[in-house]
Amino acid sequence: MEQELALLRKQIFALHPLSDEEWQAFSAIWQPVQYKRKTILTTAGETERHLYFVTEGVQRAFYLDDKHPEITVVFTYAPSFSGVADSFLTQQPSRFFLETLTTSKMLRTTHQQVQALMDKYHNIERWIRLSTSWVMMGLLERQIELLSYSAEEKFRILLKRSPHVLQLIPHKYLASYLGIDASTFSKLMSTVRI
Repeated sequence: MEQELALLRKQIFALHPLSDEEWQAFSAIWQPVQYKRKTILTTAGETERHLYFVTEGVQRAFYLDDKHPEITVVFTYAPSFSGVADSFLTQQPSRFFLETLTTSKMLRTTHQQVQALMDKYHNIERWIRLSTSWVMMGLLERQIELLSYSAEEKFRILLKRSPHVLQLIPHKYLASYLGIDASTFSKLMSTVRI
């Protein structure tokens, strides 16, 4: 677990450093967990109780209902945080499912533990606020891409930003994430070069 915590510390301190006391308290709330591929971690309608830090594997959050096709909203992979963020932060029922696409190793903590640390340490609360701000910025940027860009432009952005996902994530999920059909994604795979 030492290596996983070192990875977590690097991620935390890259955004906003904590004091030794704050880091000791924060690092103490995490437990290692491991899941098989295709494990549902959060179900729509359920409140997200956990925050995860991914050390191995790939996960995705997706939306699904009776009237619409399944839509992949976000992917997570090492080293990054995972969970249904809006449900975790608000403690309201999730509209999304969270599942592992591959065998996944993560660190996990609870909303109650994070909340207790935010109440005790202003700097940890500040880190959560800064993290949430960066996530919000990324989501708004993604909204512009989804609503304004052509299929090829979205594909090129994906290749430029995260080319490694082509080897990590099944293409049908990448197509869903980009808001394009699988056949268009396949054509782009064979024609677009960066």
